[in-house]
Amino acid sequence: MKKIFAAIILIGFMSSCSKSFLETLPVDTITEEDFYKTPADAYQALVSAYSVLNWDGYGNIALTSEIASDDCFGGGGNADGGWNNWDKGIKLTDLNSAAWTKYFTGIYRANVFLQKVDKVDFKGDDATKKRYIAEAHFLRAYFYFDLVRMFGNVPLLSKPLEPGNYNMPQATPDSIYHLIASDLKQAAADLPATPFSSIPSREYGRVTKWAAEALLGRVFLYYTGYYNKTDIAGVVSAADAIAAVDDVINNSGHGLVPKYQNLFRASAESTAAYAGQNNQEGVFTIQYTYLGLGDQSQNNGNRMQVMIGIRAQVIPPYYKGWGAATVNESLYRAYAPGDTRKSASIISISDEGLTSTYQVSDQAMYTGFFCKKYTPLKDKNADDLGGSFQWDNFDNYVVIRFADVLLMGAELNLTANAGKAQGYIDRVRDRAFGDQLHRITLSTKAQIMEERRLELSLEGQRYWDLLRQGMTTAKKAIDNSSAQPIFNVNFRAETNGLFAIPETQINLSNGTLKQNTGW
Repeated sequence: MKKIFAAIILIGFMSSCSKSFLETLPVDTITEEDFYKTPADAYQALVSAYSVLNWDGYGNIALTSEIASDDCFGGGGNADGGWNNWDKGIKLTDLNSAAWTKYFTGIYRANVFLQKVDKVDFKGDDATKKRYIAEAHFLRAYFYFDLVRMFGNVPLLSKPLEPGNYNMPQATPDSIYHLIASDLKQAAADLPATPFSSIPSREYGRVTKWAAEALLGRVFLYYTGYYNKTDIAGVVSAADAIAAVDDVINNSGHGLVPKYQNLFRASAESTAAYAGQNNQEGVFTIQYTYLGLGDQSQNNGNRMQVMIGIRAQVIPPYYKGWGAATVNESLYRAYAPGDTRKSASIISISDEGLTSTYQVSDQAMYTGFFCKKYTPLKDKNADDLGGSFQWDNFDNYVVIRFADVLLMGAELNLTANAGKAQGYIDRVRDRAFGDQLHRITLSTKAQIMEERRLELSLEGQRYWDLLRQGMTTAKKAIDNSSAQPIFNVNFRAETNGLFAIPETQINLSNGTLKQNTGW
């Protein structure tokens, strides 16, 4: 392809991931005329769409949005610019190009699959075909949701572009969300209702009915909040969202890991206590592996991990990284005494007794606090396993946790069923404190939003939670004034929280694409 989506055609038609069901041989030379004939062909094509989930680095929405929120600063090295630009809302040409390319590549691959799948002879196995199609609809919705949250005004592509039709204008966000909601409704309806305990381990990371319903709830809350709507473009009502989220809570077989700290390898009480890469709390989990073994082009490693790792030094139990997204002390101080989420979420150089061994060196925006949940560890680090710490960190990223679903349920049910909402938030707080003595009487949405900040800290949700409460709320939270000018942040409400569309894409479109307001 060319013009707006020039980068997309340069990506190989197939690529492989390397965990469980995503383990498959790459296809490099096959043509469309020879493809889409057998179920194996369809599976390969579906895997090619899944594989884009692994694309990371500067296209990682979780890292980008945490830096843009009030909970993190840019960090990195003193000479690094990109992270500081996200932190302060400063324009930098093509800063967001990796994300733009990632999401449109994923959308393209899902669209090709949906266009071609009817050519495959499934030999009467309609259930498999139905499942594959549902998974592709979920993936397209997932990619579009991240894309529209970041950029707001993007082209709407529900099928592969035809030659001569590359300069597609931007669609209204309502149109994009109509497609997202429709895709997720179809995925939720057509995927089997298999409880978590019955899902084969080889299929961990694969889209489920529960993932589709949970994402539908997330999309509903964001869209209706950010755009001040009552439903999603006439496709999903509040009642639909409540039913979807309640179904996940009551019927999915997912649940809370008993101790919060054991959710993450870096904070687990011990190796034996760690709940594992695909535990019961992960409703949708992106799979990573070290098996790229130093080959950057494999895109199999969790690049966010090296970016947030303590900069350029190994301080056991932590391994080295780039020092991005230094944590704002205000987040550390927001946790109440006895809340186990504090030490499980954030590395405190002082409180963990690391002051004598830690060297600030060229760490920019040093606060004394780093992201813990996904920080790389010295034990079983990528280098020791034959890979590279730059490309091959392997902790899975949990896109949607069951605790998040409970908090979505509390928010959705706050007015309709206050007792149910109270029960949902009680479960989250009881786990956080290890008792029932720290419950709050739930009465306002603000209480839920604060609970989300503490429960889901540094997992890529905070920025979007602020935006959906309005620009006034976002600016009040994100603005930061400090005696050290480097920590001064002024949230530019005129951007409406959207990121800048890459300038290269605007230029390639010959003016068809228009830059977002404020950029």
